[in-house]
Parts: sequence; C-alpha cells; structure tokens
Amino acid sequence: MTRQHIHIVRHPLLGSSLTVLRQKNTGTEDFRKHAGIVSKILLVEALKNLRVSRYRIETPLSAAIGVKLKDDVVVVPVLRAGLAMLFAINDFLPQVGVGFVGLERDEQTAIAREYYRKLPRLFKTSTVLVLDPMLATGGSFDDTITILKGKGASKLLLVCIVAAPEGLERIRRKHPGVTVYTAAIDSHLNDRKFIVPGLGDFGDRYFGTV
Repeated sequence: MTRQHIHIVRHPLLGSSLTVLRQKNTGTEDFRKHAGIVSKILLVEALKNLRVSRYRIETPLSAAIGVKLKDDVVVVPVLRAGLAMLFAINDFLPQVGVGFVGLERDEQTAIAREYYRKLPRLFKTSTVLVLDPMLATGGSFDDTITILKGKGASKLLLVCIVAAPEGLERIRRKHPGVTVYTAAIDSHLNDRKFIVPGLGDFGDRYFGTV
C-alpha cells in the first residue's frame, strides 16, 4: 500500500497500552481497559480531518465562536471484535450512525462467512469508519468494504489495532483509495493466519471466551 494511505499512529499512551494487550498473561479486565485506550487514540487520529462549521454561542461571561461537526459519520464495527472499538467511540461521538456486518472466520480455511448485515443509509459524503482490531488476511475488511461501496459509501477509513503486511497488501490491491489507521504493522501471518507477534485472538481475550 502506498505510504500515504497507511497511518501508523504514534503516541506514548498508545504504545504502553498496546504492550499490555500483547502480553499473554493480561487478564480480561486489563485487556478491555487498554483496548479502550488504544481504540480511542486511534479513532481520534482517524477523525482529525472532519470538517466543522462555526457558530455563535454564549459562555457564562460573554459571546464566543464555537464549532460543531459538519460531516456525517457512520461507524461499522465488524462483529464481534469490532464492538470493542465501537464502545470506545461512543464515549466521545455518541450521535454517530452505526451499521453492523457480521463475519465469521472458518478456522480451517481462514475465509470469512457473512451471517448478519444491518446498515444505516449511506451517502457519498459520509465518512465511514470500518472497525476491526485485527487486520490479518484482510478478508473481513475486504468483504465489508465491498458491501459498503455497494451501498453508496465512497469515503472509507479502516481502523485496526494491529495489521499484517499480507492484509494491507490485499486492501491496497482491492481497494486502493481506502486509508488505514493502525497502531502497528507486525511481521507476518503464521500458518493459522494469526498475526505474529500480534496479540492472539482479540475477541476471545476481550470477551473472556475460549
């Protein structure tokens, strides 16, 4: 992927929390807490170019000029791990439209199967964030982007916590105009299509399942 379409977000708090996520002995409570920290930093960075409009307000002391968001924002978490990042954005952007795409990966083939889809109305002017903590093979992101483009979305941002080169290459090849925000690009995928060094199965660790 051309460098201008990949943003590796750097921040001391992000780096510290990502380290906690990577450690295999991190418990569910701490994993959820630090997943939220990483997600919020990534999402704030991804949304830094949103347009605003200015308007007059009254403070307790005087008149002032404030701003409000002008762009329509839609968030699409890829179920189920993407829900962790949805929880994070709700803390500071609770009014966004939310759509869902449910994709389940076959552990033998690593191919994702769609089992659920519910989307709000999308416009070409909408900023659509696709959320999935792990960009491994890129299959889930690829399928989700294709669905969203079919519904009229054109400004798409992918936000993930960790990405593999193989997945990034797939997105570059299939969807060259899409921008990716991530905290790290790791080494490779293993024979089970898990990211190495990665942080394991994000969904299982976040939700406390096996």
